[in-house]
Parts: sequence; C-alpha cells; structure tokens
Amino acid sequence: DIPSHLDDLPPTMLKKDYANLPIMNSVDDVVKRLLSLEMASQREKLKVKTQQLVEKVRRSPHDNGSFEVQGKLKREGYFAILTAKIRTLEEHLQRHPKDKRNRRFMLMGLDRRRKMLGYLRRVNYSTFENTCKELGIQYSPLQPYSRHLTKRWMVKKAFCIKVFQEKKKLQAAERLKKRRKWQARARAAREQQE
Repeated sequence: DIPSHLDDLPPTMLKKDYANLPIMNSVDDVVKRLLSLEMASQREKLKVKTQQLVEKVRRSPHDNGSFEVQGKLKREGYFAILTAKIRTLEEHLQRHPKDKRNRRFMLMGLDRRRKMLGYLRRVNYSTFENTCKELGIQYSPLQPYSRHLTKRWMVKKAFCIKVFQEKKKLQAAERLKKRRKWQARARAAREQQE
C-alpha cells in the first residue's frame, strides 16, 4: 500500500460542511458515522486536509488575504490548496505511472508553486521560511540553463556574432545617410526663411 497524505486525518472527524453545526451533538451515532470522514470520498477528505493546511499558514484566525494564504499572482490559488493537490497527484502517479495528463498537471502545479514561493522569498524571507516549514515544502530555485559547449556550437555562435556586427555597421551607415539628408533639408528650410 502506498501511504497517503490524507492518512493522518482521524476517521471520526466530521466532514467540512457538518463540523460546525450545533445539531451534530444530538444526532445518532449511525448518522455521525455517515457524516464522518470514515465514509467520505477522496474529494471531501482533500477539502478537510486543505483546510488544515490553510489553518497552519494563517497569521491570525481572520486572515484570508495574506500572500501565504492567498496567492496574489494572477488567479493562482492558495499555497495550501496547491500543495494538497500536488501531493494527491503524486500519490496518484505512484499508483498509475503512465498517466501523462496528471503528470503534466502535477508539474504545472509544481512550477506555479515554485514561482509563487520565489516571489515570497524575495519579498518576505521570514514568512517564506515559515510557510515552507509549516507545509513541509522543500524549495529549490530553478537552476540556470547551461549548455554543453561543442566546437560546432562555438563556430556557429562566432559566425552569428560576426553577422550581427556587420548588420549593425550597415544600419549605422544608413542612419548616417538619413541624418545628413535631414540636416540638409533643415539647412535649406532655414535659408529659405532668411
């Protein structure tokens, strides 16, 4: 069996929609069991897990707008929601390694989260550290692209640079001709006015 990130949820815990209802104290045990996570679907368990992750990251109980809870870049979602989705997709891909569509979605989510974390890291480093610690994220910045140098690539690059420089020389000569024409017209206009 593949361990799930939803395994730490207690089965007696009520679903997200029924957790705060006052009537739940007077309901029969069978009904409580039906409304608990024991009988819940994967989607309902994911909602509860996401809510727990959001609670971990919040600065205060009424915080809904901070960057850690809500990403401000375009319509990117919460760090917690994104993290929960990524973990769910990782588990799915362990069971179904040939599922290319969900692998693509997971990689897109990872890239989106990495960009958001990079922004948070630049703006507020202490909050970035706290968010990574609370959500259990290991941040690794994008590695700069490095190319394996070959003799053919170096010759091609040198040729491209030479072509670029020649083109610049031709453009400079054209610009000089245009400037001289403009200056001659301006002189002729001044002479006519005098």
